[in-house]
Amino acid sequence: MLIKLSGGTIYDPAHGIDGKAMDIFVRDGRIVEKPRDGERIDQEYNLAGKVVMAGAIDMHTHIGGGKVNIARTMLPEDHRHDPAAHSDLCRAGCGHAVPSTLTAGYRYAEMGYTAGFEPAVLPMNARQAHLEMGDTPMIDKGGYAMLGSDDLFLRMLAAKQDQNAINDYVAWTIAASQGIGIKVVNAGGINAFKFNQRFLDLDEQNSYYGITPREVLKTLARAVHELGVPHPLHVHGNNLGVPGNVETTLNSMAGVEGYPMHLTHIQFHSYGTEGDRKFSSGAARIAEAINKQKNISADVGQILFGQTVTASGDQMSQFRNAGAGSPHKSVCMDIECDAGCGVVPFKYKDQNFVNALQWAIGLEIFLLVDDPWRIFLTTDHPNGAPFTSYPHLIKLLMDKTFRNDMFASLNLDAQKMSTLASIDREYSLYEIAIMTRAGAAKLVGLHDRGHLGVGAAADITVYTDIADREKMFEKPDYVFKDGQLIVKDGNIVRVVWGATHTVKPEFDRGIEKEIKQYFDKYLTIKMDHMKVSNDEIEGDGRGKVIVQECKGRREKTA
Repeated sequence: MLIKLSGGTIYDPAHGIDGKAMDIFVRDGRIVEKPRDGERIDQEYNLAGKVVMAGAIDMHTHIGGGKVNIARTMLPEDHRHDPAAHSDLCRAGCGHAVPSTLTAGYRYAEMGYTAGFEPAVLPMNARQAHLEMGDTPMIDKGGYAMLGSDDLFLRMLAAKQDQNAINDYVAWTIAASQGIGIKVVNAGGINAFKFNQRFLDLDEQNSYYGITPREVLKTLARAVHELGVPHPLHVHGNNLGVPGNVETTLNSMAGVEGYPMHLTHIQFHSYGTEGDRKFSSGAARIAEAINKQKNISADVGQILFGQTVTASGDQMSQFRNAGAGSPHKSVCMDIECDAGCGVVPFKYKDQNFVNALQWAIGLEIFLLVDDPWRIFLTTDHPNGAPFTSYPHLIKLLMDKTFRNDMFASLNLDAQKMSTLASIDREYSLYEIAIMTRAGAAKLVGLHDRGHLGVGAAADITVYTDIADREKMFEKPDYVFKDGQLIVKDGNIVRVVWGATHTVKPEFDRGIEKEIKQYFDKYLTIKMDHMKVSNDEIEGDGRGKVIVQECKGRREKTA
């Protein structure tokens, strides 16, 4: 079947197309060359005057894994409303702050998103995470496997095993977890918490292993790079939420010594200690450092006001935050010898000094980082806000008047501590397409997504170009997933099941001997039981595994 999307205004940054009227042709789920004269067009959509972009990609969203389910149970009242079934096509779902799997998929598609990536897949829990993501309809997905506080890695580092062995362990972990990258949460800090350390700065040693977070970050950043994994090491920094952590963040950027690194939800890591309340914005310093260091990228983790729930593998920070829970309840737990998690419900308030300044800090970072290819739109769903708030966030970035009007309504003391009102920048549609499509696909390593070139998967979103960007981005006219029309006028018209994206870096299988010995001696399951097979993801016939290309293993380190 040949489909023609005619006359739309195309924004395709991967090919340098900035608002050009063009036709797109789709066959068998892929974008194809213009057909020969006389070739039959089976279906045509007249998109004259419409904005056409690739399907949007959320490169950091908590949609699968144990802590997500805990978060759902923490707010039962959140699941008493917001049914997702808009038609007989959709199975029922619910939830707002942490929606059910079904609701998450429907809501993403309704906004024009066609992919979302879980940023913290604990290898020990990878099977459950994939099953949960597999029950999320409409979108492609994938996950970043967590390392950096796991006992085996810290043992290897403490024993000064060579980089090649660590690279093999990292590659094995990605393969066993069916991951597309590696995530570090509070490098070494989750483990240090188990030895009663309550803070762990970049050059502070773990009291048991004698390893510092700097060593963890540099070693893992190097491993990911040498293995050719497209997505840089994905880093949740140390000292999340702590005033003064801007210094830790800046030192972390320098600490990887030029290796690629992605700093996630960086808003939570950009706090100074100036002012009477010893809490201030470090956004300008963070943005300046990102602008200078081309090996660094970041997503913001913007907070927006209202009820949500914070869910993180960083139980050290969540233990500190437990007293601020709203409603007042929390969960912190340990998971095997691998990691932990903490879940704390939270309500951000515009008249609260800290919350208001956090809101401003995130927007300052967005607006002060020059290169939209290295800054990405996230709320760290659900930690800063539910992902359904993205259209509102886009309006804040594109409309200075709207942004300043909101800023003027915030806590007055917070306003005095921010330079946000003096920043004139407004994002363009082209820049929005970069950080939510082309840039996100490039960062994650999705070679056939995020663009509208020939050969790309036909994930396409069509909007009506209106001045109110929030209304524009919350309800697209059409969304196509792999060439199938799934959303029309903001409503689901077809339910589909996306693929799971992974990478398979090469490694020496001999590493399994050491891993197996560790499992047999210390863990409650066997090594082979941890491995997630393709059949477990594809077995129900709803999804498939797509292996994205690595750059190829480099020569072994001498």
